[in-house]
Amino acid sequence: MSSDKTGPIGMQSTGAIIPREDWDRAPWNRWTFQHVRELTPTAPVWRGAGPASILPRAAQDLDRIAYTFDGEKRSIGGFLESSYTDGFIVLHRGAIVAERYMNNMTERTPHLSQSVAKSVTGTVMGILIGRGLIDPEALVTDYLPELDATAYRGAKVQHVLNMTSGVVFDETYTALDSDIAKVDVACGWKPAKNPDWPKTMWEVILGLKKKECEHGASFRYRSIETDVLAFTMERVTGMRLPDIVSRELWAPLGAEEDAYFTVDHAGYALADGGFNATLRDYARFGLLHAQHGFFNGRQIVPYEWIAATRQGDHEKFLGDYRNVLPKGAYKNQFWIEDASRRAYMARGVFGQCIYIDPDADFVMVKLSSWPDFLNETRAREVLAAIHAIKQVLSA
Repeated sequence: MSSDKTGPIGMQSTGAIIPREDWDRAPWNRWTFQHVRELTPTAPVWRGAGPASILPRAAQDLDRIAYTFDGEKRSIGGFLESSYTDGFIVLHRGAIVAERYMNNMTERTPHLSQSVAKSVTGTVMGILIGRGLIDPEALVTDYLPELDATAYRGAKVQHVLNMTSGVVFDETYTALDSDIAKVDVACGWKPAKNPDWPKTMWEVILGLKKKECEHGASFRYRSIETDVLAFTMERVTGMRLPDIVSRELWAPLGAEEDAYFTVDHAGYALADGGFNATLRDYARFGLLHAQHGFFNGRQIVPYEWIAATRQGDHEKFLGDYRNVLPKGAYKNQFWIEDASRRAYMARGVFGQCIYIDPDADFVMVKLSSWPDFLNETRAREVLAAIHAIKQVLSA
């Protein structure tokens, strides 16, 4: 690995040099999403000393399940082959019915989850809220008074959980000077492009001075909101995020393997997209939600918080977000497929997805390395495939 911070980093078994500037982009992401800790600093999320929780098996062949998408008849097997799949697992009634590893991934391989990390962070926030350590109706500045000098002044914790804060944050992934581009540098993923840009994630937050609307008015996807939540949890507990997640979630789940976060130059774990874990442990996280917060013999997340997470405000879910989720909503760092139902998702760019339907007792996890950040056609087909599988399993 090169020590030159502006040069290439990492090396595949093929001998190809991975550009530091584009390590998380295609075609490199087919390899790097399974090798993130070889490319950037990380902090472990300990699984705890206990045994791994048991996942029963009831194997079925799902590959031949047929569905129609955009007028074409397709199969689940073909979908997995054509959609840059790395890991795929389906659970029904608490048991694994299908588990597939592709693109050299194995059952012990941690995979970058991108914004699925937001849902992990949000879930831990729900645990702390249930314990009375954080009040979702309190102002963010009650916990982080430094933010009184930012656009977060007047925002409630719940506004941040729902990404309705009204703070200006440019999430354009392909823009070279967007706020999310500055996050890429501040979090330690990319080399500095401008000496005046923030050097840490905390500096990014402190630099957000503009509002685009009143707090609570409408949903707008802002990755930085999750980091505001994480700093709030760290301030309240006196612990770093990886240790909070280990104590409150990963160890109680009975995870099979340690997880890990990427960290910035100040050692802060990237709550909005730096979480890495194995396929089956993501499945355990999905089952925790499908089972109303109860898993591995205990109520890990308050039932009331899980129930509230499934109830979003569709009227605040506007614009292009409706292209994939025409009846959707966003609540507590999760995407709700249909605001009139209870199915919801953790989603991340480049095709990461944990789909949870408590009414069907169904969980599906798909880890991917798409060639593009966002692709509405691919996202809609993921949902079409999910619905086809659910229909067969529920018959």
